[in-house]
Amino acid sequence: MATKLHRNDPCHCGSGKKYKNCCLEKDQSKLSSKLGVIGLVLVVILGIWLLAANFSSGNAQNCPAGTTWSEAHMHCH
Repeated sequence: MATKLHRNDPCHCGSGKKYKNCCLEKDQSKLSSKLGVIGLVLVVILGIWLLAANFSSGNAQNCPAGTTWSEAHMHCH
């Protein structure tokens, strides 16, 4: 199993530099990019779920007072 590189360890790329002075920022930016994409996907899924929930509710609760929701016409009467 691979061990985690620490800041002062020799860099894994073979440059002879310390990890903190060579590839640390690049490796961290890859992780940030992956987390950003995962977050974006979750937001899109949540948005789609909320839209589906809104359309499936029938909008009956959005009718003004004194009107009722018509399933046949899909609006308030």
